[in-house]
Amino acid sequence: MIEPKNEVPASENHSRLLLDSYRRATGRDLLEPEGEAAATLFRAPFVLLSHGTEADPVLNYGNAAALKLWEMTWDQFTGTPSRLTAEPMERSQREKLLIDAKEKGYSDGYYGIRISSVGRRFEIRNVLLWNVVDEQGIYRGQAAVFSEWTYV
Repeated sequence: MIEPKNEVPASENHSRLLLDSYRRATGRDLLEPEGEAAATLFRAPFVLLSHGTEADPVLNYGNAAALKLWEMTWDQFTGTPSRLTAEPMERSQREKLLIDAKEKGYSDGYYGIRISSVGRRFEIRNVLLWNVVDEQGIYRGQAAVFSEWTYV
C-alpha cells in the first residue's frame, strides 16, 4: 500500500516547512533531520500528516507511517479531503480541534477515532496539531503528529 522505502514522494520544501512551522508553533524541534528533511520525515517512526488551506482542506502530506495506517498510496492520500480521515460522528470533535489550533497556534493531547481507506477503525492518542505557517507568517494549513494508535 505504501510507496517503496527508497522513494520519497514529498518535496524538500514542504518537509522543511513542516519542521520550521512546528518549531515556531511549539518552541521545540520535531526531529533533527539526518541529511534531507524529506527523507528523514518520510521514514520517521511517528505518523505525520498535513493539509492545505482549501475550503474543504485536502491532505497534502503523509509520511510512510501515515500511508500505512490509512492504507493508502501517496496519490490516494494526497487527494483525500482531510475530513474524510474521520468517521462522520467524529468530525465535529475534529472540527473543534482544528479551530482551537488555528486560534492558538497548536493544540495537543487530542484523541479520536479514525478510519482507514478499507474501513479499519483505529483510535489515535496524544495528537499534536499545529498551524503550518511560513517564514513570512502566511498560513499554509495544518499538520498533525502522533505516535500512539490502537485498532478498535
